[in-house]
Amino acid sequence: MTNLTYKMNPMPTPIAQDKLDRLAKLETATIGHFYHFGFAAPAIQPVLPGKVVAATVATLAIPGLDSTLLHHCLSQCGPGYFLAVDRLGDSKYACWGGGVTRMAAMIGLEGGCVDGPHTDTAEIEEQGFAMWSRGASPVTTRLYNTGGGFNVPVSIGGAAVLPGYAVLADASGVLFIAPEDLDAVLEEGELKTERGRISEVKVSDGTHLGQLSGATKMVEGKLAG
Repeated sequence: MTNLTYKMNPMPTPIAQDKLDRLAKLETATIGHFYHFGFAAPAIQPVLPGKVVAATVATLAIPGLDSTLLHHCLSQCGPGYFLAVDRLGDSKYACWGGGVTRMAAMIGLEGGCVDGPHTDTAEIEEQGFAMWSRGASPVTTRLYNTGGGFNVPVSIGGAAVLPGYAVLADASGVLFIAPEDLDAVLEEGELKTERGRISEVKVSDGTHLGQLSGATKMVEGKLAG
């Protein structure tokens, strides 16, 4: 028998904490220099400044006016997890507000993002909860029991996301990384981070950026040609 109302799957296996600790030391903007998958649209921005989350992703898909499944499934999440909510194209109704935030903070959820608006910004600030969304809206969802999916494939800001992915969310945005890519992303990200520190010192010491990056040589070569 199929269930056309609710699609429910178990929580994904958590990613090893040592890998998440390494990921938390990187920046989405650094990874963006070499990795081309899993970046949510720039419109999805942090609600609070200064928050950084590296965690295992749980996913949720709920239709426009209805947040019934969010209220139900939040209890299955907890420490080590980040809840990514696909609003199935809706951009008006806020499913995530003060009550959801208080519950999420109480159970130790690492953070969350909504491909749509949030509400009750002041209560998110009060809880200090790490949250990303497309902005604030005063129009909220209700409990209509119309359906949705928990730990199903979702789309977050154009990024295809499966439960069990790693997430890195920071001031620049939200990045979802497939587990099979994570080791390579960590290695390359750490290498570029170290190179970036060296370059920053050189610029601070007087080296011009065009000289350091090679851009000046490229432009001069064109002009001389």
